[in-house]
Amino acid sequence: MAQAVWTGDLSFGLVNVPVRLYGATSPKSVRFHLYEAGTGRRLRYRRVAEGPVPEPPATRDETWPEQPEPVEAGRDDAAWTDEPDVDAGARDDVAIRDERGPAAPSAPPVADERDRASRRARSEPDEDEVPWNDVVKGVELEPGRVVTFERDELEALAPERSRVFEIERFVDLRAVDPVHFDKSYYVVPRHGPGERAYWLLFRAMERARKAAVGRFVMRTKEHLAVVRPGEHALVLHTMFYADEVRDPKDVGILGVHEPGDDELRVAGAFLDALAGEWEPDRHRDEHRERLLELLRAKAGDARPVPAADEPAPAPSGLADLMAALTASVDAARRAR
Repeated sequence: MAQAVWTGDLSFGLVNVPVRLYGATSPKSVRFHLYEAGTGRRLRYRRVAEGPVPEPPATRDETWPEQPEPVEAGRDDAAWTDEPDVDAGARDDVAIRDERGPAAPSAPPVADERDRASRRARSEPDEDEVPWNDVVKGVELEPGRVVTFERDELEALAPERSRVFEIERFVDLRAVDPVHFDKSYYVVPRHGPGERAYWLLFRAMERARKAAVGRFVMRTKEHLAVVRPGEHALVLHTMFYADEVRDPKDVGILGVHEPGDDELRVAGAFLDALAGEWEPDRHRDEHRERLLELLRAKAGDARPVPAADEPAPAPSGLADLMAALTASVDAARRAR
């Protein structure tokens, strides 16, 4: 059973419809990790500070450029730490993810601190891994000038948490350009009195061919979204804002070249010859299928890799589960 990514109310007028959001897509790209050739040992990423520690500036320059070019915020600023993820998906089908340690690791030993300070004094590169407590977000205004932000500074600017998708207006569904669509979700009614209102809204929008535009907050980020009637349920698409969609002129399209009537007639005949119904099952990811065939063919050559030291597995089975639950209850009673 899929897990809901958001639970709240779809609100229009004085009616609130309790709903849940479920991801409407599930990418099937083959995802790889990186290993050392010859040994099969898993490669990991480390957070290593680059270059010597700079001297603090004598005076603070508050000048802020109008449009800092190097900034690339991404689609989801909710995550505090940047995960080194190289996900080529359908391009190269390569993905590398960092296996994070505890969120707040203990302070390094004093000897390590002295060694680090010694290298800093000699302006040698510091190769020690930076603990998560010392990681902050920042923006490079220009080469050599960086502004950093503390966690509480960014959290103060985050939108107020809300469990309501407030419909601002209904628009003609055909007028919504798909270039604005980002991610898709199914809007599913929660069992209860609100189901009747859900299906009323679904049928009314379907008959009028209208889509609902509004905003909601998910994972501390406010999203602009459009809700439209799908085949069996309402479908929500998070959207790019207008200033996030590139103007075609920015990619070299300066105008429309009008073809002649004869050219249009021949092109129209070609379109008619290939016309047909939209059948999603006709289209397959052939590259992924070839990749899976190669994976199955090489499965017999899989090399054994010595397992790293790991904590003992948690107890399993009904008896162990009951023992763990009983211990938890006893601990809770003692705490009270």
